[in-house]
Amino acid sequence: MASTTSLAKRLLLGRPFRSDKLQHTLLPKRIALPVFASDALSSVAYAPDEILLTLSIAGAAAYMYSPWVTLAVAVVMVTVVASYRQNVHAYPSGGGDYEVATVNLGPKAGLGVASALLVDYILTVAVSISSGVTNLGSVIPWVAEHKVIIAMAAIFVLSALNLRGLRESGAAFAVPTYLFILVIVGMIGTGLVRVFILGDDLRAPSADLTIVAEEDHLSQFAFAFLLLRTFSSGCAALTGVEAISNGVPAFKKPKSRNAATTLLLLGGLSIVMLYGIILLAQATHLKFVENPTLQIIPNAASEGYVQKTVTTQLAETVFGGGSMLLYVVGAVTALILFLAANTAFNGFPVLGSILAQDRYLPRQLHTRGDRLAFSNGILFLAVAAIVLIVAFEAEVTRLIQLYIVGVFVSFTLSQLGMIRHWNRLLRTQRDPLRRRRMIRSRAINTFGMILTAAVLIVVLITKFLLGAWIAIAAMIVIYTLMVAIHRHYTRVAEELQPTDERPVLPSRNHAIVLVSKVHQPTLRALAYAQATRPDTLTAVTVNVDDNDTRTIQAEWERRQLPVPLTVVDSPYREITKPIIDYVKNTRRASPRDVVTVFVPEYVVGRWWENLLHNQSALRIKGRLLFEQGVMVVSVPWQLRSSQDRNLDRLDRVLSQAPARGPRAQPGDEPEDGDQS
Repeated sequence: MASTTSLAKRLLLGRPFRSDKLQHTLLPKRIALPVFASDALSSVAYAPDEILLTLSIAGAAAYMYSPWVTLAVAVVMVTVVASYRQNVHAYPSGGGDYEVATVNLGPKAGLGVASALLVDYILTVAVSISSGVTNLGSVIPWVAEHKVIIAMAAIFVLSALNLRGLRESGAAFAVPTYLFILVIVGMIGTGLVRVFILGDDLRAPSADLTIVAEEDHLSQFAFAFLLLRTFSSGCAALTGVEAISNGVPAFKKPKSRNAATTLLLLGGLSIVMLYGIILLAQATHLKFVENPTLQIIPNAASEGYVQKTVTTQLAETVFGGGSMLLYVVGAVTALILFLAANTAFNGFPVLGSILAQDRYLPRQLHTRGDRLAFSNGILFLAVAAIVLIVAFEAEVTRLIQLYIVGVFVSFTLSQLGMIRHWNRLLRTQRDPLRRRRMIRSRAINTFGMILTAAVLIVVLITKFLLGAWIAIAAMIVIYTLMVAIHRHYTRVAEELQPTDERPVLPSRNHAIVLVSKVHQPTLRALAYAQATRPDTLTAVTVNVDDNDTRTIQAEWERRQLPVPLTVVDSPYREITKPIIDYVKNTRRASPRDVVTVFVPEYVVGRWWENLLHNQSALRIKGRLLFEQGVMVVSVPWQLRSSQDRNLDRLDRVLSQAPARGPRAQPGDEPEDGDQS
């Protein structure tokens, strides 16, 4: 019968998949879009808030610049999407920016990209979940009062869905994502038609508020800086684009073409929704401020006013307060923001697996779980995001300052790597048609590199003191940690590399049997030690209590055991150190001698019984493992409770070994360039 833990795991995650079922988890475009693009699509729920919020620092008159700022963000989006369409054709193996930078710019650049992406994936989860809770709190006040707890619960549910496996996660996320697109586009279309065609005078709930600038009489330089800061906040809409290049192996064949098509759909939908919300907000005179208590001047309109998110205000304006569609918009927006973190839950584990395969992260991140998902990466991401949410109290405005630094670092280095990639191919390519395609692709990547590098500089200048330095510090720490891990794995591999010299056989083998009592485990250990035919055989007991030692000696003589018993004194009642000293003295006679220590052990069946037995044996074995020329042999004695252990389940757990990561598959050949 399965244990309670095993039953709970099966109910939560489902039955395990065979390794040969991996191909059945691959995604068609209709499922891949919500799985990999939900982050970029959902950013329309918080990017407009950040644009208007930042402009409000200069007063309500600054809102007139919001369409132009959004247009600049759209230009960057188009450029990045076009650039990444070249990436997925050239590198379909799933390494994404990391692989592009490593192959073309070297391992250091690749590690820089990887550290930036890992940080950004964690922030994606924290920002998306926090924004989802905020949007839900705009409709349900109780949620706003318990933001942190609800955000943590959402991450738990999302982790469980991803642990069930990629295809089932995609199916679970497809309906909410498409419903979100339908609802937001419908709201924008209805609102714009009513305002510009039907001539309705739509006014947002905040339209009649009077707001005051946080900083009066801004100089031209300060105002330009504010516009750049607004632009950098709006660029949060671009996060998630890189996840598709990391997730190409998860697409059905033809992988590169399907990934490129999904990128195109992502970019088009994101731009339409983002720009539509900004235009509708301007048409309805919507106001959204950074600090309502200081920036809103008290009047009749502000009495009892609670600031809601931009999408919630627009839904109330278009569909009416208290209408069913208002609650649908609020619920669907919150849900898509919760699920937007799924982009990171798909990208982070795959990237972590590739880094682990390249020996830059622990090997545990390279292991697939029961459902063929990278379970350890999913769990690590969930814990890291929860830490951020608790630390920043699920406040989007505070978290957004840490955001997008990493993704633009990876954007820039990736495009630079692609330029070198095309230059290398052009040196050997003679076919005119292929050369034209490569030159076109290189031009797209060159423009993308220039633009993303400029955006990165703007982000660093405008957000460094507001919190971006935390993300940069985290990248440096992760980079240093990965270098140290790689150095460790390399050193271990070098030490374990066999040489051409034949191994030298030990001259003699000294066997030592540890004795705590004369009982069945001890007698079995003695018999097994004799069967190995060592050169010398000695039983050793430590004299901690004189009465116990005399009892052991008397029983030894009564049974006339054919092995001499050596008593080692321990005036301070230590056990481990006297045994270690005795073993060292035994081997000291000759460096070619080998000492084999036989340790009798109980085998118990219940977890709490382990707390009552084997502690001394574990300490002794752990210490002996560090001694040169010493072999440690455990001689088990199975107690009756171990016979009730579910050995089949234990075999399944112990037999789980690291699976190979998502590297290039047969048929995933690099293409010359974007075929669009």
